[in-house]
Amino acid sequence: MGAKIRMSVMIEKYIARAQRVQSLLCVGLDTDIERLPEHFRHDPYPQFAFNRWMIEQTYPYASAYKPNLAFYETDAGLAALKMTLDYLHEQHPDIVTIADAKRADIDSTNLGYVRSVFDWMGFDAVTLNPYLGQEALVPFLERGDKGCIILCRTSNPGADEFQNLMVGERPLWQVVAERVAHQWNTRGNCMLVVGATQPAVLREVRQLVGELTLLVPGVGAQGGDLESVIRWGCNHNGLGLIANVARAVIWADNPAEAARHWRDAINGFREF
Repeated sequence: MGAKIRMSVMIEKYIARAQRVQSLLCVGLDTDIERLPEHFRHDPYPQFAFNRWMIEQTYPYASAYKPNLAFYETDAGLAALKMTLDYLHEQHPDIVTIADAKRADIDSTNLGYVRSVFDWMGFDAVTLNPYLGQEALVPFLERGDKGCIILCRTSNPGADEFQNLMVGERPLWQVVAERVAHQWNTRGNCMLVVGATQPAVLREVRQLVGELTLLVPGVGAQGGDLESVIRWGCNHNGLGLIANVARAVIWADNPAEAARHWRDAINGFREF
């Protein structure tokens, strides 16, 4: 295992926020413009208007926000996303921001992604695809001030097609988990994505990666079992977990109450 690796600035930021507000909740800002309430549509930047309102409703209960970039890839959408990040930096700088972008490419293309996600938009962390190998992710991994959240075992129904393929005597997702935790994490800035709908896998991942922080989507609308997620996903300090809830919060009739509910429900199963 070698010498103990210092955790990154981003992970320290997340831990500080999680402890301050006693919350592992990440609110997924999957702001589908087609679903916005009518009164937001009259704003010049309707997605930003909605996000600003959503943040003000939910920030007391959240340690992170995670916009999925797929909902913002238009001229107005990218402007709204940048405005959202600027707003968070100005009003709630202690809350972690995660770009759900699943980036990975080669050479100068990745450098462009790094500059866009980290330097222009100002995200603290980004989701990444490991399929191209470590070499392709070096421009991200070298940013010790930022977080690299690498897909390991996802919650979509078709994930078994590749993620469960056997590599020798182990499924591919196990190889990814071990490679990231023990070879790629030289700057202490690596994390893994593990879906909430696979609690047995979550338990195995935790055993494989030690204290590494896990981003766990699928807790809300996708039906992940919350008790299992918290029991097997947290590290020994009751931390090491970013529990993402999107639709069950942002489309709730009362987002503040929904966020508080999920924060409290998560804490109900934590040991801290």
